[in-house]
Amino acid sequence: MKRLFVTASGTGVGKTLVTAALTHQLRRTGKSVGVLKPVISGYSPATHGDSDTAVLLDSLGLAHTPAEIDRLSPFRFTAPLSPDMAAARDERQIDFDALLGVCRDAAAGPEDVLLIEGVGGVMVPLNENKTVLDWIAALEMPCLLVVGSYLGTISHTLTAVEALRGRTATVVAIVVSESEESPVPPAETRETIRRFLPDTRIVVLPRLGGDAPWRNAPDLTKLIDG
Repeated sequence: MKRLFVTASGTGVGKTLVTAALTHQLRRTGKSVGVLKPVISGYSPATHGDSDTAVLLDSLGLAHTPAEIDRLSPFRFTAPLSPDMAAARDERQIDFDALLGVCRDAAAGPEDVLLIEGVGGVMVPLNENKTVLDWIAALEMPCLLVVGSYLGTISHTLTAVEALRGRTATVVAIVVSESEESPVPPAETRETIRRFLPDTRIVVLPRLGGDAPWRNAPDLTKLIDG
């Protein structure tokens, strides 16, 4: 099984879009795909249809049943805050060992590819003493880093890569997902990042339209197969 952890330089830059697009494209090539977004904040059953969990279930072609929602996103919190704060609002806490167990169980499955989507950015706190970076390091999974093209993204991208490499995480590629407001064309941002990370694959994902924009994404499967 090929495994990939989809993380980001921050929140709202397109992790779920990239994960859903990869899922959809890999399934079209005949590969079986397992997907997890174990931790999600800002989730409510009343607005499930607009959630990242719903997008990923759609990309998998699965019904939005309680069992599938629980399987894909077992750690769901109501407040749109960092997971540690959102969990506290719900009088809960993320059990880090249980989180790792969910991911490792999925990694033992029969699928050709497993995609695990993180929450927020690389250094987002999960509980009192663990971050997304600790999660990635513990799983020892290669990473796909999704970043925006907004003003400031170059610093955020290089910082995220430095943090990941500092924990010996492998960054297999960076996706520059075009932000709503970009000071320069995303390709220019990509080339600037490439000057500092010449050995890292960097692709641009333009802004996409449609009810399910992940269906319209350019081919990203080379990030898995290439």
